Amino acid sequence: MTDTAIATNDSQAKRNVAVLVLAQALLGAQMPMIFVVAGLAGQSLAANPCFATVPISLIVLGSMLAATPVSALMQRLGRRAGFFLGAAGGAAGGAVGAYGLYLGSFPLFLFGSLLTGIYMSAHNFYRFAAADTASDAFRPKAISYVMAGGLAAAVIGPQLVKATSQAMVIPFLGTYLAVIAINVLGSFLFLFLDIPRPPVPSQDAPRGRSRWELITTPRIAVAVICAMVSYALMNLVMTSTPLAVVGCGFDEGAAADVVTAHVLAMYIPSFFTGHLIARFGVEKVVGTGLAILAGAGAVALQGVELEHFFIALVLLGVGWNFGFIGATTMLAGAHEPHERGRMQGLNDVLVFGGVTVASLASGGLMNCAGGTAQEGWTFVNFAMAPFLALAGGALIWLALRPRED
Repeated sequence: MTDTAIATNDSQAKRNVAVLVLAQALLGAQMPMIFVVAGLAGQSLAANPCFATVPISLIVLGSMLAATPVSALMQRLGRRAGFFLGAAGGAAGGAVGAYGLYLGSFPLFLFGSLLTGIYMSAHNFYRFAAADTASDAFRPKAISYVMAGGLAAAVIGPQLVKATSQAMVIPFLGTYLAVIAINVLGSFLFLFLDIPRPPVPSQDAPRGRSRWELITTPRIAVAVICAMVSYALMNLVMTSTPLAVVGCGFDEGAAADVVTAHVLAMYIPSFFTGHLIARFGVEKVVGTGLAILAGAGAVALQGVELEHFFIALVLLGVGWNFGFIGATTMLAGAHEPHERGRMQGLNDVLVFGGVTVASLASGGLMNCAGGTAQEGWTFVNFAMAPFLALAGGALIWLALRPRED
């Protein structure tokens, strides 16, 4: 590719990145909103407190189930169609969740959570969309910049929770009504997205590797494992955090502040993660992320004062950023463009399958593994260890293999 072609591509890529950053900031705000209140709302609606985090689990399950069809839709009709579908799913999930709260119906509230998963699935393709029109040199930076849009979401979301969670007679109803508005307004951003539809393959075009061939490619397999572990462990701990903070004697405002610090830590490093990947290599950045996740668990086990929650959740956010952006970059460079829909859909099915299990386990560990909130929080953080060992071992194995050209 000539220098002129690269410059042209990156000019288009930068425009798309700007749109996706705004979408991450506005539409992405609904995710910290829901993660702050869904467990608390579930605790108030569920007959058994062990099921408090099931709403969050169903959001992730919905994302997993939607990943393949959303990816296929984007492969056929383009990114814009998939992102419009995601915003519609987010609005529908907010509406059904609000109605479930109004009726006091836990099953209806759970159904709304499942619909919200459609938005979460589409939202997770923002990072891949950032890479679509980018040159090889700009790709890790494009992914990082889009992830950095979550900084605004980290502030907007929890602050909206503070303003809306008790604004109506029914707790949290105002928050879910705000989610509807966010999706309706945010969907207009995608009118400015300029990512060409993937070309329709000709009869003699290469079909690429099968899903099995892709997932058994060593570099792809390790990228998926590291993405699964980074995202699942972040979700495992974050899902339990509002329950742990409130259960240890602090109020909902304190829980929202801890989540704000966590989400800021998830996205602030994105301003330089791409540069670190370009300078030190993706494997070292992913390994650093896994080490920081281990540090988050170690701090959480030291106590349940508010400062422990803040420090542990900040480390959790930074570790997720390095681990997940690094794994995404590794994956984006390990498959061909005509394999994009197949591989990215498969990746998100596997990643969010792991996150679904983690979020289901989170409520059980937090509310039912111990007699107190402190004991439950301890179990949640001990549960990180074997999965960090798995991802770290996979990364070391890849590093010791001869490099495949």
